[in-house]
Amino acid sequence: MKVKCPTCQLVGDWFSSGFGPFCSRRCKLVDLGKWFNEENKISEPLRPDHFAEYEGLPPGDYLDRPEMPERM
Repeated sequence: MKVKCPTCQLVGDWFSSGFGPFCSRRCKLVDLGKWFNEENKISEPLRPDHFAEYEGLPPGDYLDRPEMPERM
């Protein structure tokens, strides 16, 4: 599955590496630094209604594999 690295925007199969969705350790650390410096932040606390559309999904590890959607 081809995705864009969130840091440098290169396109590749980054989930097959140990750094996915990032293309490299460097890009992963750059992103982490942005969280530490509060350049990236969650703008509001999560509330139960944020998850309302997902209540009907059956449990399973398929939710962690976006390349294999499995819906009932």
